[in-house]
Amino acid sequence: MEILVIREPIDPKTLQELADAWHKVLVKGVADIEQNVIALGGEWHMDANNCLIAEGSRQEHLWGFNIYPDKTGADALEFISLINIRPTAGNRSMEITDKGIRTAIRRAAARVLPFLGL
Repeated sequence: MEILVIREPIDPKTLQELADAWHKVLVKGVADIEQNVIALGGEWHMDANNCLIAEGSRQEHLWGFNIYPDKTGADALEFISLINIRPTAGNRSMEITDKGIRTAIRRAAARVLPFLGL
């Protein structure tokens, strides 16, 4: 299955198909917090990252996360990715520490994955 750039809501079946195609229990995602769009799928977060770059996103606005299709609420979303290690942006670990960035990702994901209750 290809990586999907998501601008409109998708259904649970599509999200599960992405999980089944790549990591079974999770889907890697990247959010463009400036354009409020996400890319889902791929073996690595960088795969989705590169799809968004190809569509005009700028790297400084892209942040990685994981979605767990079998969970809901806060348990369905984690803010961990290698692409998040950005000392010059104040993020020195794989986990996003900035509450504003976390909120922006949660909003973008909730808009296109409303069934997860994010």
